Amino acid sequence: MHVIIMIGSMGAAGAWRRPGNWINQFSFEKYAHLARLAESGKVDALFVADTVELAPSQVSSGGPVGKPEPLTLLSAVSAVTQSIGLIGTASTTFTEPYNVARQFASLDHLSKGRSGWNIVTSVGGGRNFGPERLSDHEQRYVRADEHVRIVKKLWDSWRDDAIVVDRNTGIYAKADAIHPIGFRGQHFQVEGPLNLPRPPQGRPVLVQAGASEVGRQFAATHAEVVFISNQNLEFSQSFYADMKRRAVEQGRDPKHIKILVGVSPIIAPTEAEAIVLRDELADLVNYSDAIPSLEVTLGVSLSGLSLDSHIPPDLLPSEALGGMGQGQYGNYRKLAVEDGLTIRELLRVRAMSRAGHWAPVGSPEQLADQLEARIKARACDGFVFNPPYMPQAFELLVNEVLPILRRRGLFRSEYDGPTLRDHFGLPRLPSSEA
Repeated sequence: MHVIIMIGSMGAAGAWRRPGNWINQFSFEKYAHLARLAESGKVDALFVADTVELAPSQVSSGGPVGKPEPLTLLSAVSAVTQSIGLIGTASTTFTEPYNVARQFASLDHLSKGRSGWNIVTSVGGGRNFGPERLSDHEQRYVRADEHVRIVKKLWDSWRDDAIVVDRNTGIYAKADAIHPIGFRGQHFQVEGPLNLPRPPQGRPVLVQAGASEVGRQFAATHAEVVFISNQNLEFSQSFYADMKRRAVEQGRDPKHIKILVGVSPIIAPTEAEAIVLRDELADLVNYSDAIPSLEVTLGVSLSGLSLDSHIPPDLLPSEALGGMGQGQYGNYRKLAVEDGLTIRELLRVRAMSRAGHWAPVGSPEQLADQLEARIKARACDGFVFNPPYMPQAFELLVNEVLPILRRRGLFRSEYDGPTLRDHFGLPRLPSSEA
C-alpha cells in the first residue's frame, strides 16, 4: 500500500472555524512538524496541490486563502527531512517546459532524489495569464503532451556519466554526453540542453489526475502515479482496471503505474465521536456562501432552487463545461442525479472535501478496515490523504491508522530506498531511453 499526504490543502470547508484548527498557511514550523511526523510514519510522499487564481467567493468566508508556491515550500521541507518524497504541482498550461524541467531537477538534486511532478492542465486561472492560454479540454492535453515530452527530453539531455571531474586533464564533463534536444512542435520550440546535470532519479516521478477519456490516455502514456477523486467503489475498480489495461497497451509494465484514491477521513477515537465531528464540520459551513463554489464545479446556476431541493437532471450537462475537471464534475453529477442528493446534501459532501474525495467516517480501526477493503477489492494501490482538519486528523492518521495497517502487513515499516522511485517500486530509466 502506498500513502501520500497532502499539506497546505484547504481541507474541510468550515474546519478553519474550529478552535485549535491551524489557519496560518505560511508557518514553516508547522509544515516542518507535519513533514517530520509523516516521515517517521514512513509515508511515501508529501503532496502540495496548487491553483493559480483566487476566486472572490473564497475571500470572505471560504477560510484561509493563499498558500506557499509548491516548489518553494518543498525545497524548504527537503532541508528538514531525509527520506520522504516531495510532490509538487505545476501546470502545463501556464508554465514553460524548460523552467519546469529545471525546477524539478533542482528539487531532485537538493533532496537527493525525492521529487515528483504533479502534472495539471488547469481549468481556471486564464485571467491571470491571458485568456488565449486556457484553450478547450482536448487542446490543453495536446499542449500538455508536448510539454511533458520536452521535460523528459531535457532531463535526459545529460547522460548519467556526463560529469567526470578529472582535475589532472582539466576536463569537468564530457561534451559529447550533453546534447541539445532540438524540439519543434505545435506549442513549443525548445533547443536545450538543460543547464544542470541529470536528476538523481534520472527523471522525477510523474504524477497526474485525469478521469476523462483524454486524461486517462495521457496518464497511461506518461504518469507513474495517478490520483483519482471518487467515492464509489465500483467506479474505482473500473478505473483501476482500465488504467492498468491502457498502460499495457502503451507497452508499459502495469506495476509501474500506481493508482491512488483521494481520501478525506473523519477520524476520532470512536465511531460515535467521528459522527459528531462530521456533523460539526458540516454545520460550520455557510451554505449560502458555499453555493457559488458548487455552481462553479457544476458549471450551472442554481438560482431559484432551495437548499433542500434536488437539481433537475436536465440542468446538468453530461460532461463538465468548465470550472472543474471531468472526474470531479462526474463525481458530483452522479451524487446529484443517480444518488438523488439535495443541494444541501451536496454541500455537506463538499464540506468534507472540496475536491470530492472519499470521506469515510469512523475510528482508526474502522478506517483501516475500509482502506484494506479497497486495496483487496483491487480498487487502488494506495491513497492520497487530504486531512479535513489540522493538525489532529493528520496526527491521528500517522499515529493511529498507519500502525494498524502496518501490523496487518499492508504498509511498510521502513523505506525501501532513498528515492521516491524506490518508495513506489519504480525503475530508474537510463538517459538512453529519452
